[in-house]
Amino acid sequence: MPEKYLSVLGDCRTQKTIEKSRFITTSRHVEDEEAAKRFIAEISAEFSDATHNCYAYICDKTGNFLRFSDDNEPQGTAGMPMLEVIKSNSLFEVAVVVTRYFGGIKLGAGGLVRAYSGAVAENLAAAQRVLYETCAESRYTVDYSSVDTAMRFFADSNADVINTEYLNEVHFTVAVKKSAEQEFNSKLINRLNGRVQIKKIREYFFPFRI
Repeated sequence: MPEKYLSVLGDCRTQKTIEKSRFITTSRHVEDEEAAKRFIAEISAEFSDATHNCYAYICDKTGNFLRFSDDNEPQGTAGMPMLEVIKSNSLFEVAVVVTRYFGGIKLGAGGLVRAYSGAVAENLAAAQRVLYETCAESRYTVDYSSVDTAMRFFADSNADVINTEYLNEVHFTVAVKKSAEQEFNSKLINRLNGRVQIKKIREYFFPFRI
């Protein structure tokens, strides 16, 4: 199991036209093969009238579970070039579908490879990248006089505030990188002069924005 890996957050869609053919590229974060298959089926249904819906995905954290399809384009001209772009970006748990509406002009094998790989490269460049890294999720409890200071500290530290509860005291559920957990907690305790209670909840992979 890797300590961290790069992926994308949510969906991203881009379009381009090459020699009158329209290429619509959609990417999504997928955590397993079932999610990848659902995504491909969703896009294929959305663009059911398209000439081709080619896809490629790596749906695990290590790069061992991957698939691709040319969807009746000449063999080796779509799916594999798309997969190579995902791999060259060092991305995992990512699925990409390139939808093509044929415009009447044949691109040839080399042209198809460039079109599909270029479409994926542009899409992944536009997608929100995230670094999945083991995080420590904890509950930080402060009194109301310390709320503003705590919130500024969280923002300055690039911590992800998952939830905030305003009760007799204020409870922040916050995710920080496990590697920075001890330093984060020490600094927060110092910033609040000890007026904070910390309860560790769990550890898991979390998508930190980069």
